[in-house]
Amino acid sequence: MIPRAHPISRSRWRRLLLLATVLTLAAPAAVGAQTTPDRPPDPDDVDLTTPVFSLRRLPVALSRTVADSRLSGELDEVTGDSVLGPARDHTCLVVRAPSGRTVYSRHAGQSLIPASALKVVTGAVALARIGGGTRLVTEVRAGPVQGGTVGDLWLVGGGDPLLSTAEFAVDGGFGGQPRLATPMESLADRVVAAGIRTVQGRIVGDDSRYDDQRLVPTWLPRYIANFDVGPISALTVNEGYATLPPAPSYALSPAALAADVLAALLRARGVTVGGSGEGRAPPGAGVVAAIESPPLAEVVGTILQHSDNMAAEMLVKELGVRFGDAGSTSAGLAVIRDHLASLGLPLEGVATVDGSGLDRSDRVTCDLLQQVLARAGEGSELDQAMPVAGRNGTLYRRFVGTTAAGKVRAKTGSLQGVVALTGWAAGARAPADGSGSLQFSLLANELPASSIGAALQDKVANVLATYPDAPEPDAIGPMPTTAAATVPPRP
Repeated sequence: MIPRAHPISRSRWRRLLLLATVLTLAAPAAVGAQTTPDRPPDPDDVDLTTPVFSLRRLPVALSRTVADSRLSGELDEVTGDSVLGPARDHTCLVVRAPSGRTVYSRHAGQSLIPASALKVVTGAVALARIGGGTRLVTEVRAGPVQGGTVGDLWLVGGGDPLLSTAEFAVDGGFGGQPRLATPMESLADRVVAAGIRTVQGRIVGDDSRYDDQRLVPTWLPRYIANFDVGPISALTVNEGYATLPPAPSYALSPAALAADVLAALLRARGVTVGGSGEGRAPPGAGVVAAIESPPLAEVVGTILQHSDNMAAEMLVKELGVRFGDAGSTSAGLAVIRDHLASLGLPLEGVATVDGSGLDRSDRVTCDLLQQVLARAGEGSELDQAMPVAGRNGTLYRRFVGTTAAGKVRAKTGSLQGVVALTGWAAGARAPADGSGSLQFSLLANELPASSIGAALQDKVANVLATYPDAPEPDAIGPMPTTAAATVPPRP
């Protein structure tokens, strides 16, 4: 049940009215500071054409003050001692209006484990540096083709994390949902269309675009055992699964697995294939077929919606290839940090050893997450990549039948004792097109039970979806000059 604030007493109304009056007198300077050419006014900004001392400003200011007060009270309660216990001191929560005005802030600069909320940072930097329209290319190379016959056929990875067979894609997403795919079947069709009928040698998988470090050394061993992440490679098919559920297993060599998959698909199309393996394509091998991934914006969408750890780590190495000195985790993380620093974002207390948030030594702040969201902006590719409450991704079974359903677009995060939720929440008065949403970031560490963390996410999301919980300015009515306004009581 969502905690609700108590009805506001008459004495408190007087205090709020006094505060609203003060805010009204300060409104022109405040609003002027918030309104910029590249940002539309906040829906609750007062009309700049209204005279500074006009009492017509008071209903708007009072409504906003009441809404902010109630929101703060409810968020204080759900993040308080009675709910979180000692974990309240290891919890940050920041909420901002569309204008950037801070509506609520708690421990904004505290350095905390982000879990999968770190993927928001990874995805945002990839979109900014690589570009949302960029496609990752997987190539098939060969020597001279003579009468439909080649020696070796080289399958060269381009860092596409979505290479999949149709069998995997149909339910390979979070919780058995469909997963976006770059279809291996289509690549096999293109090899056949190129006139190849016999591979006398082998099909050889080449993943030399990235280094050969398959896992982050400090990851817990159970991440592999629990199939949270598989070996990282520039050439991976079906996320590296050698066998699929109900008896899944990872391939020791993702590149060799990819070559095996292509060999099987070609044989099914009547092509004679001698064998398969892994290696590096010779410089003289020409491209005989290729396939592109969906646009990077959709790749990031898959990472955020399905909390795809391997794909996030591949994206880190891709950043290292393009803008750093190697296709390595360390090079990619350096690119991410340098990009954030170039934007002047707050990096004090921020430390990362991966891009997925699996490592428990990762640290970020709610302040950084808020700045990353703000840089992207509502309606951006990052926003559109987020899971939607009760609709898809990691939130497809969450918030069903609640106020937050369809209104909250956010990335979840969960490790033992850790939860996160960060993104946008359309409030009670948001326009029908979903614009004008609150922006928020929640991180909680040292939670005694996972159920407490899930309940915290639920409560925060549903509270935000009811904002602003206050009378409409028109309901408050014109303000008399001699007495406080009569404000309708809260239902």
